[in-house]
Amino acid sequence: MADKLRFILVSPERELINEEVDEVIAPGVEGDFGVLPGHTPFLTALRVGELIYKKDGVEEYVAIDRGFLEVADDVVTVLAESAELGREIDLEEAIRRKLEAEKALEAARREDEIKFRKVEAQLQRELLRVSVAERYKK
Repeated sequence: MADKLRFILVSPERELINEEVDEVIAPGVEGDFGVLPGHTPFLTALRVGELIYKKDGVEEYVAIDRGFLEVADDVVTVLAESAELGREIDLEEAIRRKLEAEKALEAARREDEIKFRKVEAQLQRELLRVSVAERYKK
C-alpha cells in the first residue's frame, strides 16, 4: 500500500493540481468525506464546497463549484465545473462580489422564485470563496 495519493484537480480552464498528497477531504453531494492511501475505488458527485488536501502536514484549500471525484489505485481525480485555489483568491474582491450577490439576492426575492434561486446559488459560491481566501490571510 502506498503512503501517498496522486491528486489531480482539473477545471475547464486548466489543471490546478497534479501532485503527491497525504489526504483529500471533499464536499460530496451526500456529505463531506476523506480519502487516504489505500481507499476503495469509487466515483461520486461533488457539491459546491471547500475541498481540503493535506501534504506534508500542511492543509491547502480549494473552492469547488460542483463536479466529480474518482478514486482508483491511489489516484484521486477531481473534474470540477470550476475551482479556485485558496491562495489565488483575492479576498477583497471576493468580499465585494459576496456583497453584490447579497444585494442581488434581496432584489430577486422580491421578483421571482427562479431568479431568486439562481442568485442564491451565486451567493453560496461567493461565501465559499471568501471562506477559502480568509484561511490564507490568517
